[in-house]
Amino acid sequence: MPVGTPFHDRTLPLCRSLNYRDWAGYYTPSAYETHHDHEYNAIRNGSALIDISPLFKYLVTGPGAVHLVDRVITRDAHRLRPGQVIYTPWCNEQGRVLDDGTVTRLGEQAFRWTAAEPNLRWLRQQSAGLDVQVEDVSEQVAALALQGPTSAALLRSITDGDVDGLKYFGMTSATIAGAQVDISRTGYTGDLGYELWMDRADALAVWDAIVAAGSAYALRPAGMLALDVSRVEAGLLLIDVDFFSVRKAVTAAQIYSPFELGLGRLVDFNKERFVGRAALAAEHAVAPRRRIVGLTLDWPSVERLYDAVGLPPMALATASRTAVPVYAGSTQIGRMTSSTWSPVLKQMIGLATVNASQMTVGTKVEVEHTVEAVRHRAPAVVTMTPFFNPTRKTAAVEKLGR
Repeated sequence: MPVGTPFHDRTLPLCRSLNYRDWAGYYTPSAYETHHDHEYNAIRNGSALIDISPLFKYLVTGPGAVHLVDRVITRDAHRLRPGQVIYTPWCNEQGRVLDDGTVTRLGEQAFRWTAAEPNLRWLRQQSAGLDVQVEDVSEQVAALALQGPTSAALLRSITDGDVDGLKYFGMTSATIAGAQVDISRTGYTGDLGYELWMDRADALAVWDAIVAAGSAYALRPAGMLALDVSRVEAGLLLIDVDFFSVRKAVTAAQIYSPFELGLGRLVDFNKERFVGRAALAAEHAVAPRRRIVGLTLDWPSVERLYDAVGLPPMALATASRTAVPVYAGSTQIGRMTSSTWSPVLKQMIGLATVNASQMTVGTKVEVEHTVEAVRHRAPAVVTMTPFFNPTRKTAAVEKLGR
């Protein structure tokens, strides 16, 4: 049975919809209101406060910490300086993805590791022979995502931290309401935003300080439905939906390499050793057989499908996690695993795994679309991701104005 996160005493009274889901054993609001429109609009036009405490969090410390991190991830951990964050996948010896997440260098011998799935046993197995400690701090560390165009100004008003000087994928320590907080300029929305990491005992004080200042910055708490729409717009992958960990995959088609995820840029072959290097080097030497790409559906064609049966066109407000076939002519060449109507782009978009011959941007394909229990095909085109990529996401905060 799920339990409440460190912020549950605040989120429960706000969740008027009583629409919850289980995220890693915690109660997580799907939407606070009956509909998630206001929460999505906060992400794109104001500030959204999202409880991300259910993430798995590990503290890696000791003289061998950097060597363990470098041994496991596909990126070069030795280049990571204190106060920097990286996003990375990690693989098994066959070069198949186990999970993805962020790694923050807290100090010369300390890293915080976040993941969607449990990875403690794997990390400790890989630490053999190293002077390093791996501690599961998932329950001790509370975490919030503060996302949206006004998030920097809101943070600036309540903290003594250098919000203006914090670069994209940078981290700084600060105080909020007297509590020590690590602030990283990261997030899962593809917008300007931050993630806040704090001791569990300080969670409610930090939440209250953000909410107390939030009315001037159009702040709203946001749940998973709004987050799902925004992460598809940002072209960000979701484990167990767009791909599966090799630990949990039940078919060969569910197993991916970083190259198939479109994350080949995150595989650093300048490193001499890391788990899966030999297999990934062999794969890199040959043409890819498939890859996850973005798709933009031709909405006028979808409208005509509904018009033909006398119905108004219907685009679900929530993102779909139901896979549907993708075709080139009469041949199925892949599947679209996530899709949504993008309110900001006014388009139907999705993420799909397609064969190599159809993965070039601009390639025309067809996506299955069902109307009144009849399966049709709607035209779509392979599109560069992220679909939505505002300059404020990475721009220097002082250039965004106060």
